[in-house]
Amino acid sequence: MDMNSFFTDLQGKINQAIESSPAKDIEKNVKAMMTQGFSKLDLVTREEFDIQAQVLAKTRAKLDALEKRIAELEAGIDAKP
Repeated sequence: MDMNSFFTDLQGKINQAIESSPAKDIEKNVKAMMTQGFSKLDLVTREEFDIQAQVLAKTRAKLDALEKRIAELEAGIDAKP
């Protein structure tokens, strides 16, 4: 028996033991509790966050351009006699 098949067999036996043990039920219950807890929170996905970050960056750029334009217009008004 080579080492590769030994470890494969060992892994299979460990997985089988975990599947038939209370640890699997505990894992399932913990996942269910966490899913239920997260569903109560007001969370967003990473994709939604990235999209909103892009929208914010575009809005910031537009705001900066408008502030600059207003400053130029005010300077023009102040310069007129």
